[in-house]
Amino acid sequence: MLHGLDRAYERLTELAVAALHEREPDRLWPLLADALTGLCGGETLIYKLDDWSEGKGTLGLAPAAAVELGRLDDEALSVLRSGYPFAHHYAAGLGRSPVTARRIADRAWSASETARVLGNALDLDQVLALPLPGTVAPITGCLVYRSGADFTDDQVRIAERAQPLLAAVEQQRQLLEQWRRLSAAADAPEERAADCALTPRELTVLLLLTDALTADAIGRRLGISARTVHKHIENIYRKLGTRDRLGTVLHAQRLGLVPAPDRPPDRPPGGRRRAGGGDHNGR
Repeated sequence: MLHGLDRAYERLTELAVAALHEREPDRLWPLLADALTGLCGGETLIYKLDDWSEGKGTLGLAPAAAVELGRLDDEALSVLRSGYPFAHHYAAGLGRSPVTARRIADRAWSASETARVLGNALDLDQVLALPLPGTVAPITGCLVYRSGADFTDDQVRIAERAQPLLAAVEQQRQLLEQWRRLSAAADAPEERAADCALTPRELTVLLLLTDALTADAIGRRLGISARTVHKHIENIYRKLGTRDRLGTVLHAQRLGLVPAPDRPPDRPPGGRRRAGGGDHNGR
């Protein structure tokens, strides 16, 4: 299986490259979900990026799973949202390593309501949880489903290797969505970014530069090294024709790539003080 593992790891690297070049945040998780299903030996996959409970929670579907899971009624979906047996397992502080339902609950899994719903509605009987590492919500991440034998050790190992990729892509998705929200008032920021040849990853680094974060802090946010951050910053300087952080942020604001700070209330457009006004030193 060593050759199979090597190929799976190569595929994860290819996925990382594809995800970091994707400009549409809504496409990131469907892209991952479709590939992870096969990589982990599954037939169907769902993912969730918010807190789950029986009554609420967004269920994202791999493209191949949309038809099958679309047939489930609200009662069946609420059973899946409950996350048995993973919710209790992870809430008990047992880490965030991928694990299968069979290994957690043993024979109790087969007798559970979740197993009954999966078997009757979808003809599936095995589940592998692939949570996002470091998250507070018990099972934020993916649930991979299959029929027949339980997931193998190698398939669980592939899931473990995929966890850093999932965390990085989710961080990228959040930052791209933040960039879109903050740039909503700008005139065509996406076209401006394309004109400057900035990649989606460089855009997220640029957004974090506006928060005056250090390279180490940006690296921690994105799950990359400070050296990689510096390379992204150098690329941004080159593409924007700037030489330092302050000049880069100001230039990016003028271009509408990142939002400009709110104008102080005592300053009119153009930057001059109102008559009779003073600066913060009273002059």
